[in-house]
Amino acid sequence: MNGAKAYRHLAEWFEYLNDDCDYRKWSQYFIGGLEKYGAGRNGLELGCGSGAFCRLLTQAGFRMSGADSSPEMLTKAEALARQDGAKIGFFRADAVSLRTPEKYDFILAPNDVYNYLPPSKLACAFSHAAKCLKKGGLFWFDVSSPHKLCEKIADTVSADDREEVTYLSFGRREGDRIIMDVTLFVKREDGAFERYDETHVQYIHQEKDIVAALSDAGLELLSEEGHLGEAKEGSDRLNFICKKR
Repeated sequence: MNGAKAYRHLAEWFEYLNDDCDYRKWSQYFIGGLEKYGAGRNGLELGCGSGAFCRLLTQAGFRMSGADSSPEMLTKAEALARQDGAKIGFFRADAVSLRTPEKYDFILAPNDVYNYLPPSKLACAFSHAAKCLKKGGLFWFDVSSPHKLCEKIADTVSADDREEVTYLSFGRREGDRIIMDVTLFVKREDGAFERYDETHVQYIHQEKDIVAALSDAGLELLSEEGHLGEAKEGSDRLNFICKKR
């Protein structure tokens, strides 16, 4: 999973640089959906990153665990959970070969987790997720839509310049994937800046291929919707809400 190496340097700054995405509102969307579909209270966030959703769902009364393939992300997640006094178990795992110490009532995988996998790996990854769920358990993930990746990320430059850190991302398309060359300039105590570079590769997934892979994995698709429940057409994210048969 290329996301493991991709977040070696970005992990420390990821949540800070994404403070405009409103994690609290986003988590309320998940909480409402989990209640709507009658999910239990014991959940796993796959691709948890620095653990924002884990912390917010824990605050809402869920018993959360978090898994990620990036050791740097897990280190940050553990530190932020301690800071909040949240009891969350974090462990390292790859979506393609996911194995867990227990079966969960639900698995959430938000914020592009499966965009880091090529289309050929989806069915295997979904099958492993299904094996980690109780019968009838909920599997909920999103992907960045082809619209977002091809129209907003490819052939663009993204920049975020702050006092402590400057973020630059140069996107380009190569076949079925978007390659983002990311550069961070991080301010040192002496006022100078250190430069760090890493590359992110995200795959463009077509809706029909995702639906087929879910079926192959024994998952029943309950709903497809855009970001925060908006219409799919033109949305930057596509949510797939599924149940283990």
